[in-house]
Amino acid sequence: MFPRLIYFLYVRKSTDVEDKQVLSIAAQIAELKEFAARMGIYIVDVIIEKETAKKPGRKKFNKMLERIEAGEANGILAWMPDRLSRNSVDSGKIIYMLDENVIADLKFPHFWFENTPQGKYMLANEFNSSKQYVDNLSVNTKRGLREKLRRGEYPGIAPLGYYNDVRTKTIKVDKRRSPLAVGAWELYAKNESRFIDIAKYLYDNGVKTKGGKMWSVDKVKKMLVNPFYYGHFVYKGEVYQGTHQPLISKKLYDKVQAVIAKRCFREQDHTREPAAYCGLLRCSCGMAITAENKTKRQKNGNVHHYVYYRCTRKSKTMTCTEKPVRSELLDEQLTKLLAGYALPDEWGDWLRQRVDNEERKEQAESDKALADLRDRVAHLSEKLQRLLDTYLDEVIERDMYLAKKAEIMSEKKSLEEQMSDAAIGQSGWVEPMRNWLDKAVSICNVAHTDDFVAKKSLLREIFGLNLFLTNKNVATSGD
Repeated sequence: MFPRLIYFLYVRKSTDVEDKQVLSIAAQIAELKEFAARMGIYIVDVIIEKETAKKPGRKKFNKMLERIEAGEANGILAWMPDRLSRNSVDSGKIIYMLDENVIADLKFPHFWFENTPQGKYMLANEFNSSKQYVDNLSVNTKRGLREKLRRGEYPGIAPLGYYNDVRTKTIKVDKRRSPLAVGAWELYAKNESRFIDIAKYLYDNGVKTKGGKMWSVDKVKKMLVNPFYYGHFVYKGEVYQGTHQPLISKKLYDKVQAVIAKRCFREQDHTREPAAYCGLLRCSCGMAITAENKTKRQKNGNVHHYVYYRCTRKSKTMTCTEKPVRSELLDEQLTKLLAGYALPDEWGDWLRQRVDNEERKEQAESDKALADLRDRVAHLSEKLQRLLDTYLDEVIERDMYLAKKAEIMSEKKSLEEQMSDAAIGQSGWVEPMRNWLDKAVSICNVAHTDDFVAKKSLLREIFGLNLFLTNKNVATSGD
């Protein structure tokens, strides 16, 4: 048993948004020590934490609890309960240790607590409020992110040639470094420079890593395939139309992608190169389509590499006579097929505007309907109260009161369900429509490029496993 209460002074401040308004660690320590001196609280050690409390697993917090279990202290002094926990696991552990009297007391300058049922009830409520704040913040952050994406604003660090404007929270052109970024694109488009040459060009012009070194080849390639430079951006695999100012044209972007594709094709070991469209099509006989790499060496020393797609011919019941097809011919057909589902940027913008207008119109109508339902529910609530008053004044019999009450309650419940259904069903079609428009516009941007992986992904999404190869021609199951 402790002769008296001995406390750990625990302070925490992370870089998370929810801790933005909290006192600094130094300020917390100063205030808490002053409070301890005033209240006669004995502090055995100061624990400083810089991790978030949203999830369990804080090293110093867990170590502090272990030290309390070992008997080094039996109390904790902190600025507020949310400094100790913002998650249900740590909150439950603290309350359990209070139940078992392993922790005898908690002290906070601006929150009342005593180790009684009432005190633990108040503490649990405060912990729940802290967790709800974090949960709501997460929901609001995600909603804000979706809105930012819909507005065409990239939610990340600006690439070379741009900068993040902290005042407007948008991405703007860096007038000093943007010419260097454009120069890198133009140099590579000439098909005379390698990635390492571009890295050297940037290094010679002052573009370096944080450590003062030259960019890596991977970082250069990442820059030269980034659609951000011509006005689009990719977030979590989806292409969005950006509102930032493009630095290059789409034509220059496509030219650079063509150079990258040719160089990568030339430099790879073609005997082991996986074919892009394998797994997308089946042969007309029902078997899978595979790919073969062929090499042709001419007498003058030139070497040519070709990819042919053909049936695996693994059927045990029939002999397939389908002939192989060159990858270029197959890609041409798949590109044409994909382009039929594409939506030009200008059409996408026009349709998005129509969707926004319809959403506003539908929202106004829905708000009006919901307001009417609320008024009717409120009227029925008043009616119930008047009915009760009438019954209590013995104006009507109990049987009549019960029958009328059941009738009003039934009508009120129906209206409340209508309100719930109306709130859930508001503009339910809007988000799927926006997603479809974004996808259709992204098809337009991918269809005529050499990004075979992106093409395959889009074709699989549209057709599933319903593409076949018949007489060297691509067909769908409905053809």
